[in-house]
Amino acid sequence: MGEFHATTIVAIRRNENDICIGGDGQVTMGQTAIMKNNAKKVRKIYKNTVLTGFAGSVSDAFTLTEKFEKKLEEHSGNLKRAAVALAQMWRSDRAMRNLEALMLAADKESLLLISGNGEVIEPDENFVAIGSGGNFAYAAANALYNHTDMTAEEVVREALRIASSICVYTNDHISVEKL
Repeated sequence: MGEFHATTIVAIRRNENDICIGGDGQVTMGQTAIMKNNAKKVRKIYKNTVLTGFAGSVSDAFTLTEKFEKKLEEHSGNLKRAAVALAQMWRSDRAMRNLEALMLAADKESLLLISGNGEVIEPDENFVAIGSGGNFAYAAANALYNHTDMTAEEVVREALRIASSICVYTNDHISVEKL
């Protein structure tokens, strides 16, 4: 998986009624210039039943979101089957193979990481983070999830805030979606 200097995305599942995904708003051009502060990289799709978030190229993220939503429709909203179908298409389709992004997707049953090399990973924990500040956000989410009673949204916001204080490619313009 490549190193994306674009964003940080965090997803948390406390239970089937407390699911949240959030991301910062920074879009970085190369390694030295901030192009945008308040990009929205998390979305609610498929009849508001699936949350998605992207780290990587913004245009690639839009392309993947559209294709993922089509796969969700083909598979009647089954997140795992749609994710596997997307990953297979992403890996094998000549045009899609060059898309640079990682995607998190969550619904009431599952939390998944989907990558362009055909991987669909269900994390061992009920939290996951990707992007340039992903390791910082993951460490913060781990501590907050396991040692507080904070809601999924509170953990997402605080983990992103902590990552933004450490990672130069992450800012504190946080957008959140919840189920």
